[in-house]
Amino acid sequence: MKFYNRDNELEALNTAYESPGHDVYVVYGRRRIGKTELVKKFCRHRPHIYFLAAQEAEERQRKKFTEQVADYFDDRVPRVDGWDETLEYLGEKIADEDLIIAIDEFPYLVEENNSLPSYFQSFVDEHLKETDSMLVLCGSSISTMESEVLGHESPLYGRRTGQLDVQPFSFQQAREAILYDIEDAIRSYAVTGGTPMYLTLFDYFDSPPAENIQSQILSPTAVLYNEPEFLLRTELRSPARYMSILESIALGNTTPNEISGATGIDSGPLSKYLRKLQQLRLIDREVPVTASAKKSKRSKYYVADEFLRFWFRYVEPNRSSIEEAPNIVYENTIEPDLPNHVGETFEDICQEAIWEGIRQNEIEGYSEIGRWWYGENEIDIVGLSPTDDRILFAECKWTSEPVGWGLVDDLRDKTEHVRWGPNSRTERFALFSKSGFVDGLDQELDDTWSLFDLSDLDRILSKPIRI
Repeated sequence: MKFYNRDNELEALNTAYESPGHDVYVVYGRRRIGKTELVKKFCRHRPHIYFLAAQEAEERQRKKFTEQVADYFDDRVPRVDGWDETLEYLGEKIADEDLIIAIDEFPYLVEENNSLPSYFQSFVDEHLKETDSMLVLCGSSISTMESEVLGHESPLYGRRTGQLDVQPFSFQQAREAILYDIEDAIRSYAVTGGTPMYLTLFDYFDSPPAENIQSQILSPTAVLYNEPEFLLRTELRSPARYMSILESIALGNTTPNEISGATGIDSGPLSKYLRKLQQLRLIDREVPVTASAKKSKRSKYYVADEFLRFWFRYVEPNRSSIEEAPNIVYENTIEPDLPNHVGETFEDICQEAIWEGIRQNEIEGYSEIGRWWYGENEIDIVGLSPTDDRILFAECKWTSEPVGWGLVDDLRDKTEHVRWGPNSRTERFALFSKSGFVDGLDQELDDTWSLFDLSDLDRILSKPIRI
C-alpha cells in the first residue's frame, strides 16, 4: 500500500531520534489508521528491530522477540526465563548502540502479562537511559495504551519522551489519495472517511464513486462488507448492543433519549455503552458550540467515522437484501438517500475549509467553531471570537439547486436565537453550496456575507496544509 501524508508525524519521530539521548515514544490510535505503516516508514533505512506482537501465549511471544533480538545482533539465541531476563539481554546488547526498538500491538503483550509495563520501566531506567537508542511502543487498543502506558497509574508514566495520537486523514489530507474532482471527492470521502486502508481500496482511475461503493462495500466478498463487525469483535467481547447503538445513531437518533428509545437500552446501562464507544473513538459527543462541554445537557452523539456511519446507515440494516441483490439495494435504497448522507460530511468539510481559510488569512480568525442548536433551531456552523465579540453564522447545502434568498432569510432569523456575546456583537455570515448561488445574490448581499461554491472549497483545500 502506498504511504500517504503523515509528514508531521514522521517529523516528530525523526526529531526525537536525531536528538541526543534516549527516547521512549508512544504511538497509538484506532485500528486501520496507518500506525504500522508510519512506524515502518520511520524505521526504514535506520538500524532497528521491529517486532509485531500477536494474540499468542506469553512464552511464545517472548521467545519470538528474543529470537529477533539475537538475529539482529547475529548472536546465539540465549536461554532466558521471563520478560525480565529477555529485556536484560536486550539492554546488554544495546549498550553501545543507536538503535530503534519498535514493538507494534504492545497491548497484545500486556494482555498476556499485565506486569509487562513494570519490566519495560526497569528496562528504560536501567538500560535505555544510558544509550542513544529509541523505544517505540505502538498499539491499537486505545484503552490499554492510555491506561497501561500513558496513564498516571502505569509504571511507564513519566518515562515517555513523546507520543503520537494518530488520527484519520482530514478531507484536505485525503485529497492526495482521492483522485476525483472536488464533487466526487467529497462523495467518496463521505463513504470511506479518512482511514488510509479504506481510502486506498477505492479505484479512482476507472470507477466512479457508485461503482466503488458496490464493488468494495456491497459485495459480500469485499473486505469492507464485514469490516465494522470485525473491528468491534476485536475490541469487545459482546458487540451486539454496541452494534445496535451505532446503527441507531447512524440512522439519526442522536440524543440519549432517542438512542434509548430506538435500542430499548435503559439510560443507566446506555451511558456506560456510550462512554465505551467514545473511548474506542467510534462515536463523538457534541454540545452546541456556545455551551460548556462539561455542563451542557444538550448533548448529541455522532458516529465518528464516515465509513462506519455509511455502513451502519445503509449496510447493516439491509444485510439480507444485499446478500440477494446488492445492485437493487444501491439503486433503490442508497442512491436516493446518499445526498443526505454526503450533506452531513459536507458540513464537516466546510468547517475544515474555514479553519484552513483562517490559517491562510482569507477568513477572519475564530477561536471556536462548531454546530449550534436549541429546540427546533439549528445552524450548521457557528464561529466564536470572544476577544472582539465577533460571531460567524454559516449554512452548508449539498443540494442540486443553487442557493437563494430563502436560505439567507432563514439564517438571519435563526441568529436571533443564539445567545452569545453582547447585543453589540459583530455578526458575519457565510453560505457554502454544492450547486452555487442564484444569479445576483453575491451582488445584493453586503460585505458581512461570504459565499463559497465547490471551486472555492477546491482552491482553499488544495493549498499546502499549514500547521
